[in-house]
Parts: sequence; C-alpha cells; structure tokens
Amino acid sequence: MQRNPITPAGYARLSAELKHAKTVERPYIVLQIEEARAHGDLKENAEYHSAKDKQGMIEARIKWHEHILATAEVIDITEMPQTGQVIFGTTVTLLDLDTDDEVTYQIVSDYESDAKQGRISYSSPIGRAIIGKREGDEVVVVTPKGTRTLEISEVEYK
Repeated sequence: MQRNPITPAGYARLSAELKHAKTVERPYIVLQIEEARAHGDLKENAEYHSAKDKQGMIEARIKWHEHILATAEVIDITEMPQTGQVIFGTTVTLLDLDTDDEVTYQIVSDYESDAKQGRISYSSPIGRAIIGKREGDEVVVVTPKGTRTLEISEVEYK
C-alpha cells in the first residue's frame, strides 16, 4: 500500500473534517431524506432526490477522507535532523531573482496545499524543483506563469 506523507496539522484537520461529516452532516441528511419521504410520491419529489444526491456526495467525501487517513504517513518535521536541505514539511523562503520578491512556503501534501496560506505541495512545480536543494541554491522553475529563477534564502524545520 502506498503511504502518503502528511503533516500533523494536516492529519488533524482531515480527521476533524471526517468526524464532522460522520457525526453532523450524515445524520442531518438522513433527517432531510425522512422528511422528504413524508411528502409522498418519491418519483416527483425534488426534495427527496436532492437530499439523496447530497447523501451520495457526503458518503463519497467520507470514503475519500477515510482512504487518505488510512494511507497517511504523518511526518513531523520538528523531529527530523536539521540538515538545511529542503524536505517534506520544511518552511522555505524563496527569493525571485527576476523580481526581487520574497515568498515563504511550507512544503506539504497535495491534500493540504493552499498557496494563499503559504502551503505548497511537494508535487507542485516549485515543490518538485526545490526538494533536495539547500540554502543558497538557485533553481529554475517552469510555472503556468512562465519560467522563474528562485534562490533558496532560508530553510526552517518548524
């Protein structure tokens, strides 16, 4: 079975989402289905069909969360040797050598990535380019916005 790396915070967030889906959303949709059934003929009951569709989406989301959590390998970066190398979980400050803009990202899993929140996936173009590199290294990254030359200014294990 393939293990999927995830940060402790990402694992906790997905676990909380799964618990909410099972304990709040699932029971609520069951009540909605029961109420819709009480309205009579199910063939022409739009409320019933809508509730059943929502139930299917909730069940699919629950199965997805269960799969991700079952295959997760929680990696706590604070317990890793601080070698200065960019690895999963590190927080990396990058300097765009073309624009002098500086940006800081934490390298996370696909399930946790949110560039606006400063989290990028290790499988993203930037993530793939900087994994294994060290402070002071320069990398050329091909992104949807074009080619960028980045310098790794700082690597933190926090």
